[in-house]
Amino acid sequence: MSLALDPAAQDLLFREARTANTFTDEPVTDEQLQAIYDLVKYGPTSMNQSPLRITLVRSAEARERLVQHMAEGNRAKTATAPLVAILSADNEFHEELPHLFPHFPQAKDAFFGDRSVRENSAVLNATLQAAYFIIGVRAAGLAAGPMTGLDFEGLRKEFLDDDHTPLMVVNIGKPGEDAWYPRSPRLGFEQVVTTV
Repeated sequence: MSLALDPAAQDLLFREARTANTFTDEPVTDEQLQAIYDLVKYGPTSMNQSPLRITLVRSAEARERLVQHMAEGNRAKTATAPLVAILSADNEFHEELPHLFPHFPQAKDAFFGDRSVRENSAVLNATLQAAYFIIGVRAAGLAAGPMTGLDFEGLRKEFLDDDHTPLMVVNIGKPGEDAWYPRSPRLGFEQVVTTV
């Protein structure tokens, strides 16, 4: 069975998708980010929660503050990427549910009145949206360098608040020289899929 997506798009979004480690100095524009968001916002989440929040790090001062929270091996990448996005989960996403889930506005209190329930759901669904975001960056013809090697609590205190859980930092731009490490192996279908 063939896929509905043409092979070139399959390659762009998946087969050629790699974590970029270097970038050119070509800027990433607000228009490109708007186009990425306008695509990925349609990716489904449970009850249309849409808890992903994106903090764009553009200023040199903010970049210096961010780099201090990155693991040593990730600092140079983050310092030189044209744009860096901090992806986080909004633990107060339920406040938007009357708008986002209008056919059952009571969901806000019926399912998400408890903070721990909200936090678990926010992290799960925002992580799903983070994956959509990375694919959206690829769809825009840019490269993404998602990273979780960082001081999460330091990052939260520096850039977010107690209502947001940081998920990852994503460097964004056109790939630079020697941007890719060699492709690592993948598991085969039989290793992953079980039929019951």
